[in-house]
Amino acid sequence: MTHDYNDLITIFNQTFYPTYNTKLELGGDEPIYLPADKEFDYHRIVFARGYYASALHEIAHWCVAGPERRLLEDFGYWYEPDGRTEAVQAEFEKVEIRPQAYEWILAMSAGFPFNVSCDNLHGDFEPDRVAFMAKVHNEVMSILDKGVPERVAMLSDALRAHYQIEPIQPVQFIVS
Repeated sequence: MTHDYNDLITIFNQTFYPTYNTKLELGGDEPIYLPADKEFDYHRIVFARGYYASALHEIAHWCVAGPERRLLEDFGYWYEPDGRTEAVQAEFEKVEIRPQAYEWILAMSAGFPFNVSCDNLHGDFEPDRVAFMAKVHNEVMSILDKGVPERVAMLSDALRAHYQIEPIQPVQFIVS
């Protein structure tokens, strides 16, 4: 199955622009979320380098952010660049569990492979990717059990319709 980021842009924008005044856009090297301003009268999720996975990840952060956060650049979140210490990496992973769980649900909905991102290639230590994946998996199971939030469900449905994917089931989420 081919995954063209242009399809994802179209699906996202058709799903959310009318109601949430938000568009997904291709960007350069770094992703960013930009609220509406004097130049743009809509909010923008800008993903990096045309990577489908980057777009899904940035969309997942948007799905986590509440109405107040969606009025702030990058949702007002901190970001410590690659090269984090073990303590900072642990904090990073805590706040990444929910977005990466949403990303996994959306990836599964598009028939797209998902890999957790520890995002620390140049740190002083090797993050425990397997343990982090287990935490993300547990979060996915909790979300599926309690009910998928509205924006995640809306995009999941649109992606499944586009890619002709059957409804997702908990057994499909395998930790590897």
